[in-house]
Amino acid sequence: MSCASCVGRVERALSAVPGVLSASVNLATKSASVDYEAGMADPAAVRAAVEAAGYEVPVPVPREDPLATQDRLQREEEDSLKTRLKIGAGLAVPLVLFSHWEMVVGHGAMPLSPFASDLLQLLLATPIQFWVGARFYKGAWAAARHYTTDMNTLVALATSVAWLHSVMVTFLPAEVAPDMAESHVYFDTSATIIVLVLLGRWFEARAKGRTSEAVRKLVGLTPRTARVIRSGGESDVPIESVLVGESMVVRPGEKIPVDGIVTEGGGAVDESMLTGEPLPAEKKAGDVVTGGTLNLNGRLVMTATAVGRDTVLARIAAMVQAAQGSKPPIGRLADRIASWFVPAVLAIAAATFIAWYFLGPEPRLTWAMLNTIAVLIIACPCALGLATPTSIMVATGRGAGLGILVRDGAALETAHRVDTVVLDKTGTVTEGRPGLAGIRYAASGMHQGAKGEAKLLRYAACAESGSAHPLASAIIRGAVERGLEIEAPTAFESVAGRGIRATVRGHEVLAGTADWLEREGADPTGLLADATELADDGATPVFVAIDGRAAGVLAIADSIKPGAPAAIGALKEMGLDVVMLTGDNRRTARAIARRAGIDTVRAELLPEQKADEIRSLQAKGKVVAMVGDGINDAPALAQADIGMAIGTGTDIAIESGDIVLMGGELAGVASAMRLSRATIRNIRQNLFWAFAYNVLLIPVAAGVLYPWFGIRLNPVMAAAAMGLSSVTVVSNAMRLHRFR
Repeated sequence: MSCASCVGRVERALSAVPGVLSASVNLATKSASVDYEAGMADPAAVRAAVEAAGYEVPVPVPREDPLATQDRLQREEEDSLKTRLKIGAGLAVPLVLFSHWEMVVGHGAMPLSPFASDLLQLLLATPIQFWVGARFYKGAWAAARHYTTDMNTLVALATSVAWLHSVMVTFLPAEVAPDMAESHVYFDTSATIIVLVLLGRWFEARAKGRTSEAVRKLVGLTPRTARVIRSGGESDVPIESVLVGESMVVRPGEKIPVDGIVTEGGGAVDESMLTGEPLPAEKKAGDVVTGGTLNLNGRLVMTATAVGRDTVLARIAAMVQAAQGSKPPIGRLADRIASWFVPAVLAIAAATFIAWYFLGPEPRLTWAMLNTIAVLIIACPCALGLATPTSIMVATGRGAGLGILVRDGAALETAHRVDTVVLDKTGTVTEGRPGLAGIRYAASGMHQGAKGEAKLLRYAACAESGSAHPLASAIIRGAVERGLEIEAPTAFESVAGRGIRATVRGHEVLAGTADWLEREGADPTGLLADATELADDGATPVFVAIDGRAAGVLAIADSIKPGAPAAIGALKEMGLDVVMLTGDNRRTARAIARRAGIDTVRAELLPEQKADEIRSLQAKGKVVAMVGDGINDAPALAQADIGMAIGTGTDIAIESGDIVLMGGELAGVASAMRLSRATIRNIRQNLFWAFAYNVLLIPVAAGVLYPWFGIRLNPVMAAAAMGLSSVTVVSNAMRLHRFR
């Protein structure tokens, strides 16, 4: 399959099979999903229907994973196109040079006779025509079998007529050409058209080939083995053999193998790959854990509740794959024009032949054939086919220079219609890692005076230096940035889910939750108002007590990126609605949104709920761009009309995004939108000029001016005009290099 019309043909063929309830064809993955009634239809009937429609169903390889099959077939197609393109270009370059030898070297410098020169060109052009360009004949034949035409039809017909006429001029010049002015061969024209159009097909194949990367990397996050408790002992087994209800052990630093419930132990689990939040979740008996997340500390004993395709990670992978497949293929206005333009050209060519044969001067057959060829050559879709891909190639190159990596040309064709931008919070609007955002200390005892904050922070940092918790890292980093000296505690104890106890310079230091201080006899009441104020501003409060007395609160928060408010303001000035989605709590989300200038926010969302929010906006008629950086954003990135991934984020988010902002800054979103709008304007200009050449010159090639002015467009001039239209289109596309 190569275009949207192919999808329609296969779907119609499948739907016509008795017993088939529904059929959905995926162009990106080149696969079909069919629901049928058992007993009325079967896979053999489905396969036969596809083959009857003119397409192939690959024979499955035993024990080969479907994803691997898709990758193998994609590589085979890319390799086939690349091989034909290399050989075609290798033959076309000397062919074009030799056909214009006198123009390049000088008049009278031709080393061969005209016949020998034409024969050499024939030898170079024939493999391009029938081997390199075989897919155009195959596509044209498939369309003809369904009583329709497409771009393949015009490419195959125009190049075949040019090649056939050139062969006749080579071997029967006196019978074909009325004078020397008409004894010209067009081998270089047909060969160049085939190579250029094939180049565009290769770029398309490469773009489609990356659709499965995100799914592959998601699947790769799952551990290969699990430590299962069987027969009273622990043993490592392949992840595929784990059963629902089995108990297993997860040691510190290991990934949780499957979804389950903690039955013993506790500790901090890094769920950032799922929630996108940098702060770990404290887990204890009865809490739910997810396969693929990382156990930071503490020994966990868990019971499996979901394995294989039923795990959260597997479902996310399935959602990414489904959302990618549901995207429409790259919209090509040229293909839609061709749906009526090609039949019209064929009709004009036929009318031209008939008119010149019956009404033209002698030799009537020769004049009829030459003018018909001129019509087909001038109508050749070279400029029409270059109009869109050339602009996209220049725009993507310019975008790369600006730090905007466009992974799929379709993104530039869609982004200009976006009216709603959805932002993830962590790593997109914010920095993506916790930092020390503020200090509130109790003005009593040893912490009175201007140096109270520094003393409180130093004691807390020294105590936390024995912990690997991300909150501890934020406190230590804050102390180092302020030039404070950090020393190791002489005693240290960590209590999962509550806090730490340490001895620093003979003083007992407690750091953790308010409940932890209260449990240890350090009344935190005097700090609760400060803690509430900090929490309302989006920070996580860490209570600190020294020698049994509450000493202060440290605010740990994920700070907003410096350029985020200005970038969000720029999006609003462009008339775009801005929405923030996050898995974080509502209080923090509202605080971040308020400071960033975002009016609409949805909080406490799981990955599938983020994708649901995107679908909800799309159901209201919105064209949505999603900007994110985490694994949890992958389903939403794939579901959105345009997915924009922060380049400093995870590989999975990047592979799920259509556009990657390599600099990691939100300012790139507005730049990408403006680049898209400039590209679409450029494409429309290209299509206008490409089509204008055909509208103006096809009648001239048909000979409408001949009766009054004696003007006719011979094939040589038709080929020159066709080349000029291509030059015009390419030159206009090159203006995108100046985009700012």
